[in-house]
Amino acid sequence: MPLDQRFKGVGAALITPFDEQNEIDYPGLKRLIDLVTEGGTDYLVVQGTTGESPTVTSKEKRDILAFTIQNNYKKLPIVYGIGSNDTQSVLDTIKETDFTGVDAILSVCPYYNKPTQEGIIAHFTAIADASPVPVLLYNVPGRTVINMKSDTIVKLASHPNIIGIKDAGGSIEQSMELASRVPEDFLLLSGDDNLVTTMVSVGWHGVISVIANAFPKEFHDLTWAALEGRFKEAARLQLAFLEFDTLLYIESNPVGIKKCLEIKGICSSDVRLPLLKASKELGEKLAKAMVREGFM
Repeated sequence: MPLDQRFKGVGAALITPFDEQNEIDYPGLKRLIDLVTEGGTDYLVVQGTTGESPTVTSKEKRDILAFTIQNNYKKLPIVYGIGSNDTQSVLDTIKETDFTGVDAILSVCPYYNKPTQEGIIAHFTAIADASPVPVLLYNVPGRTVINMKSDTIVKLASHPNIIGIKDAGGSIEQSMELASRVPEDFLLLSGDDNLVTTMVSVGWHGVISVIANAFPKEFHDLTWAALEGRFKEAARLQLAFLEFDTLLYIESNPVGIKKCLEIKGICSSDVRLPLLKASKELGEKLAKAMVREGFM
């Protein structure tokens, strides 16, 4: 089976805009969808961690998905986040979800309860067996406290309905090992914006990006320069984001990128508790970095 080209390149891990009453800001979401689409984003990722999925209700998730599909004027592929540390709750959500307009799901490694690698395999096998659309795994040990090891990912890659992984483990060694061991049709997608050029250089296929929310054209140009072998150009663009990428996570994701979107006039920087809006100091640093790097 050939590599699924729909998810090569840049997927924007969409934030969820909120208004001052802590409700979903749908006009802001429309502006965001338009921004990333016009910037060349290859596909949309709805209700991943960057979308503050832990504090968005089930009904809100369904409404956000429906709104995104309705306003996806270029009919970009859509990846929908469905994950939990409770396997049965994921299966129940899959059963209750209308997948019309959804091209794949992104499912995070179980967090908090720290399963064994065999438990992770059983968890994702059950999800892949139940899902009517392809599954992208999501490895993010900084949030889940557990790393999906290479052997685990390779075993899961043999499932016909598991088509790839978003990996935010930050290990170049594991990235290289995966590139050498998984089937050629298995998608390898970076979850670390600051490692895109490096990971593509060893055989990865793109990124599911936080930065692409506010700077979609710049990140599209970076990623595709690397994918097309123009590594000198990709490196120049990657280095321009180096300090900026660090700033985004000082007060937790998506606090920083929401502040950038507020500066650009797309939506407010409001987040839901227990997160707090970007501090004045962080906002000033981000604004200065945006001006200095020409991102305004």
